[in-house]
Amino acid sequence: MKTFDYQRANSVDDAIKIATLAEGHLAEAQRPFFIAGGTNLLDLMKLEIEQPTQLIDISRLPLNTIEATPEGGLKIGAMVSNSELAAHPVIRQDYAVLARALLSGASPQLRNKASTGGNLLQRTRCYYFYQPDSPCNKREPNSGCGAKAGLHQNLAILGTSEQCIATHPSDMAVAMRLLDAVIVIQQADGQTRQVPIAEFYRLPEQTPHIETCLNLGDLITYIILPPPLKGVHSYDKVRDRASYAFALVSVAAVIEHDNDTLTNVRLAFGGIGSQPWRNEEIEKILIGSTGDAVSIELAVATLFKEAKTDEQTEYKTVLVQRLLHHVVQRALQQPNQSSPLSLSLIHI
Repeated sequence: MKTFDYQRANSVDDAIKIATLAEGHLAEAQRPFFIAGGTNLLDLMKLEIEQPTQLIDISRLPLNTIEATPEGGLKIGAMVSNSELAAHPVIRQDYAVLARALLSGASPQLRNKASTGGNLLQRTRCYYFYQPDSPCNKREPNSGCGAKAGLHQNLAILGTSEQCIATHPSDMAVAMRLLDAVIVIQQADGQTRQVPIAEFYRLPEQTPHIETCLNLGDLITYIILPPPLKGVHSYDKVRDRASYAFALVSVAAVIEHDNDTLTNVRLAFGGIGSQPWRNEEIEKILIGSTGDAVSIELAVATLFKEAKTDEQTEYKTVLVQRLLHHVVQRALQQPNQSSPLSLSLIHI
């Protein structure tokens, strides 16, 4: 880890002011970083993948509240920890898909430290991104992509480019994508903008090192959830081991049904795309069906219509089909409600 200056911000405006003053005369690789929980950033600094010359501590800013919105949703502070968010009674009762996604990630110790805003911004866990002696366009633009000719069975098959095939690692972001969360960003000019999560992440295309719509000096302050979705909430994750592992494939789902017929379906996927992935066309295919094998097969074929697979990654299409069938059939056997998460399932 290289040396850096450390400064604790006293307010959101103070944090942004410190960042913008530094950014004016630093190279991109040396730009200042905001640090909250630091669960991903510190690892990257130890490996010298990130080399900030200045860290701006925002962990004590008053952004740790969860409040109801006038529209019936929730306003979540960016500093709320993953553990606090998963354990919140409204999240457990009305947004169980989010609680389940949060609890499927990392470990209790990391969830206690990781922030909601930081979770959205965590970097890929591609092997080659973490190996400084390997080419990686995301780590070093125009250096090449070592994963394409190397081991990539855990990487993306949707939203990729010739420059990068890395997956987005966050479980929480998959559930947020399903819920149509909105990200509130404080800008360097003092203005605030709201960005739907569907527009927050960028596809790699020719610039895989640019992962979000954030500009220099921007700071995530809140995440807004719309009113709760009715239906059976679930988050299923297939991984190499039972805990503390990233998804090979994951499915976030909220499903409403009338007896044996699907009346409303929301789906989002992790482990298959360069960003949390949602395709509303497959939801339309499933609505009105009984979740039968033919409908599931058609939905999955639509989902992977533009997928780029090879002998290492083709298993993901089969895995998604089997997992989605399981998710739908299980939902049809449950009461048509939000599937609240029991507090006994939450380990803090």
